[in-house]
Amino acid sequence: MRVIITEHAKKRLRDYRQVKITAPDIIQAVNNIPGYIPTATRFRGFMSKSGRFFDIVAKDIPSGRLVITVIGK
Repeated sequence: MRVIITEHAKKRLRDYRQVKITAPDIIQAVNNIPGYIPTATRFRGFMSKSGRFFDIVAKDIPSGRLVITVIGK
């Protein structure tokens, strides 16, 4: 499945709370979410390769799975 990371989510990756969370971490986490996501939904408890936990808000659109934002813990 194609993963689209919004500019907002990319910008959030530069914030202090999301430090050490990378785009490949997000892509791997989103690809592990099964099924279809019709509305923006928060998914909790993912872990980056660096060990930081984070949440993702994602939604399925016709061109793929859209990552709206990333929330670091």
